[in-house]
Amino acid sequence: MKILSIDTSNYALGIGLLDENQVLGEYISNIKKNHSVRVMPAIQTMMNECGVKPADLTKIVVAKGPGSYTGVRIGVTIAKTLAWTLNIPLTGVSSLEVLAASAGRHFNGFICPLFDARRGQIYTGLYRFKDGRLVTEKDDQLVLTADWAPALSTLSEPILFVGNDVSIHQSVITDALGDRAVFAEITEHNPRPAELALLGRDRIEEDPHSFVPNYIRLAEAEAKWLDAQKTK
Repeated sequence: MKILSIDTSNYALGIGLLDENQVLGEYISNIKKNHSVRVMPAIQTMMNECGVKPADLTKIVVAKGPGSYTGVRIGVTIAKTLAWTLNIPLTGVSSLEVLAASAGRHFNGFICPLFDARRGQIYTGLYRFKDGRLVTEKDDQLVLTADWAPALSTLSEPILFVGNDVSIHQSVITDALGDRAVFAEITEHNPRPAELALLGRDRIEEDPHSFVPNYIRLAEAEAKWLDAQKTK
């Protein structure tokens, strides 16, 4: 079983190749450049280096959001197209779940991945590992950091905060949680595409035609358009 994983849901671009229980290759970059012109060359280069042909792939796993609307669309569109043309299964995994798995596998406590959503808001959820398996404690959501951090203060265990946007919200988190807030090292903030492939490896496949991203909220332009339609 050779799995190709794709994550373009945020600034970090990740491509992974997993063969059963072996990571064949990973490509990760964290630069503000257009994923649309970089993701296919990255896939092709890594597959060539690993000696894997498109016909060898048995599954596509994609980070389905939340995150950047454009970024999520790019990854999901490519994943759906590859799955359909190669006639292989497609599985989507929460972008936040991938981030939690990438940094918290050996952390004894809760794991809180987050992406900045502007205006003091974050995309976030709460996870933890139990018996080597990542489980969801609080579903992915869009929330104000000023509301989320105090809500977590009722938890008695330490909480690992991870993500490239953690620094934007760190002071609010620290004020609410004190030393129960643990912040991941800079080397742990990028979601690993191999973890994405592993998370999706044994999950149920989804129909490429009906598969949709999880934006959690509408894009601002879409929300304004819907509001305008209501007034007509």
